[in-house]
Amino acid sequence: MLDTAKQFIQSANNIVIIQAENPDGDSLGSSLALEEVLSDLGKTVTLYCPVDIPKYLHYIRGWDRVQNDFPFQADAAIIVDTSADVLLSKVLETPGARHFLETHPTLVIDHHTAESTLSFDHIMLSETVVATGELLYKLFKHSDWKINPQAAEDLLIAIMSDSLGLTTQNTTAQTFHTAGELTELGASNAEIEERRREFMKKSPEILAYKGKLIERIEYLLDGQLALVHVPFEEIQAYSDAYNPGALIGDELRLVEGVALSCVIKTYPDGKLTARLRGNLPIADTVAGYFGGGGHPYAAGFRVYENYDEIVRELVTATDQALREAGQG
Repeated sequence: MLDTAKQFIQSANNIVIIQAENPDGDSLGSSLALEEVLSDLGKTVTLYCPVDIPKYLHYIRGWDRVQNDFPFQADAAIIVDTSADVLLSKVLETPGARHFLETHPTLVIDHHTAESTLSFDHIMLSETVVATGELLYKLFKHSDWKINPQAAEDLLIAIMSDSLGLTTQNTTAQTFHTAGELTELGASNAEIEERRREFMKKSPEILAYKGKLIERIEYLLDGQLALVHVPFEEIQAYSDAYNPGALIGDELRLVEGVALSCVIKTYPDGKLTARLRGNLPIADTVAGYFGGGGHPYAAGFRVYENYDEIVRELVTATDQALREAGQG
């Protein structure tokens, strides 16, 4: 797979790097690392995401180079950190974007273990590692491509983001080794963390809103499922300053007895999006029930259904996933 990905990149000259509509530290860090390394190879690189990069990720240098206009002049595409149609729906709804992906060579680089559900031809580079950034490091080293200090920082951000600071159970000895080598290449986790904490600071208004979200937490399935609903008017009021899912995420997950936490946002067109975070490795299994994806401790899905019905199905899916994991 690494050789195939290497050949794909070598044969392209103008590449668009695509993130899904739920950008996070791994997808953004991976995109920026690709931009650095591929640009050093003489490639023309454009970073694309169908939504604005959320403010809590603005500590990552280069976030402002990600554009919302699809670059149709590219001759190839690389999709990072997802292989699910449902997480690329805004991309595929962009006029001309689906046709581009159906008619241009596309490489997907993803560390999630779920089988690809993309509805267009693509080449897949996938491996069960903690982050897409870790997989990219393997690709760059295998290809003998230079990793400059900024690329090293971007990769370390990606790995730290998805591993929650090298603390998740899917973090391996190789992950630590990779983080060490990236540090030798010029990345400083201390500097990254200092910038991240600065951007994590909240206004008094956002802190008050967080308190309201905490008051609304529902505990279902005998306390094993923690749920918060975010209606559209709150998305409009607060998302530009701080993503409600990220704002309430730790408080939902770090509760005694909770196996899975979920933040559901609802939109006027009937769309619901769910952010799943697990204390047990069941998040991807539950997301898969709804056609979504992710990895065992962090996943998501999107549906067009009644909220109350989705909550009932969520309880059923979580119960089933817990039983399959021997926890029910």
